[in-house]
Amino acid sequence: MKIAQIAPLAESCPPRLYGGTERIVSHLTEELVRQGHEVTLFASGDSITSAKLVPCSKMALRLDPGVRDMTPHHVMMLDQVARRADEFDVLHFHIDHLHYPLMRPHRDRILTTLHGRLDLPDLLPFYSAFPEPALVSISNAQRRPMPPVNWLDTVLHGLPENVLPYRQVPSGDYLAFLGRISPEKGPDKAIEIAARAGVPLKMAAKIDAADQRYWDQVIGPMVAAHPNVEFIGEINEVQKADFLGNARALLFPICWPEPFGLVMIEAMACGTPVIAFAHGSVPEVIDHGISGFVVNSVDEAVAAANAVGTLNRHAIRAQFEQRFTAERMAKDYLAAYRRLPALRQSSQLDVRAMPAIEDTIRMPIPSVGLELGGVSPG
Repeated sequence: MKIAQIAPLAESCPPRLYGGTERIVSHLTEELVRQGHEVTLFASGDSITSAKLVPCSKMALRLDPGVRDMTPHHVMMLDQVARRADEFDVLHFHIDHLHYPLMRPHRDRILTTLHGRLDLPDLLPFYSAFPEPALVSISNAQRRPMPPVNWLDTVLHGLPENVLPYRQVPSGDYLAFLGRISPEKGPDKAIEIAARAGVPLKMAAKIDAADQRYWDQVIGPMVAAHPNVEFIGEINEVQKADFLGNARALLFPICWPEPFGLVMIEAMACGTPVIAFAHGSVPEVIDHGISGFVVNSVDEAVAAANAVGTLNRHAIRAQFEQRFTAERMAKDYLAAYRRLPALRQSSQLDVRAMPAIEDTIRMPIPSVGLELGGVSPG
């Protein structure tokens, strides 16, 4: 199958530091290539991939000091995609909704994964005006605020099995907070939980310009006031393996409808339990009492921090391998691709074109370029 993956340009694929969407696009792209598909990745020029890379910016826009507005760069990328659209069986977009008007002529082979929150007031009239694009959610919880739209599937994120090694015996005894310093991620709650549990807290997180005041006025002073809290800043993939793998548990004290929460399955890959507040996708990702604890308050989180030693790290890793690998994610997306109108029609044409042979039973022959072996429905 010839597949175009269209990534956001804010980060490279994979990101050098923070970046959930681009990391998933990278993992999906590499797994599709590994499974034998012809993949073209539209992404920033500093991306690293085994697919055919179409560089749509010199580097990740977030790290380019000369970039003030990302929209023009994405419009230029969409122009490249539109001019080459007929080269692909599937165009898989990961840039929310910017492409809908331009790509309408190709909508029968377009799939869009929505990676962000969908409870924002501006999205309701937008998706009421554009109900026809084929959409994939990254959790069932993510869908709840949306008007009636063309949901094709829910595909949970996945990671390569070897990207973060399993740690049977962590070398540290601390709680970990990994991600972004912003009110909805709950870094203040993480500090409170660690302080009340009497356990050191290490915080590896980026601070966006929009959240600088929150850091300066709230989180920075809290870190300074608690000697058991260490702020590390952004870390890369190599550092992440040690940071998560050696922790007693990952704290995920969110207070917003998190669409997925990639860091939860990153911790699970290491065998590290997750203590997460029951918002958004959390109950879909964490199996309470197996891969971590789903809690509703700081009090419950403190109790969980003192009980995570009862969880089996091997069982946590097993949950990751059963539910959250890149191989499973790619198979789910391939099944979704084949439900797109253009690919369904192609398969029907192949069946109708078969010669009739008396007394012979034949299986339908898939379209040229479609690899069906080993694909299970999503």
